[in-house]
Amino acid sequence: MQVNDMDRPDAQTSAADDNKRSVGPIVSSAHLASSKAAELSEFEFGLIVAGHAFNRWMIRCMTASGLPELGALDVLVLHSVNHRERAKKMADICLVLNIEDSHTVTYALRKLTKLGVVGSEKRGKETFYKTTEKGQEICERYGQIREECLVESLKTLGFSREDIGDTARFLRGLSGLYDQAARSAASL
Repeated sequence: MQVNDMDRPDAQTSAADDNKRSVGPIVSSAHLASSKAAELSEFEFGLIVAGHAFNRWMIRCMTASGLPELGALDVLVLHSVNHRERAKKMADICLVLNIEDSHTVTYALRKLTKLGVVGSEKRGKETFYKTTEKGQEICERYGQIREECLVESLKTLGFSREDIGDTARFLRGLSGLYDQAARSAASL
């Protein structure tokens, strides 16, 4: 009787281990996963996937809140304008959201104004934006849906509030690293 090496239990484990090792880090672009920073490439893939999931979530939550015609940037701008119930300049919205292309925020503000959720007023040469009563109601409804659908689900993952806060600080720190790298790349 001839015995195949794969019939031995230790050979099966070894083959499975080899398959695990050959996969490598989970990245979007293997050519960027250098041995110096494979973890960074893995992190970037996580950001890509999480970013798209977050954008999808914002759009669906806003649709459930009553504004189905908004894109992800529109939702971000609406929440930024509504933040602390203070009127804001477009430049401040761009700064807070770290958006370089101000024309995209200008377009979002026009769209939100047309939908009646944001109003504007001139103060000297500056235009200030503030949510209307309808806009505040939409943001409040969004918050309620967020609590029901997202916050309750988050509890099941077992992450502590401290873990999430640490992750947020880490992401903000890395954003500075990417901003600096972008400036360096632009000067090449």
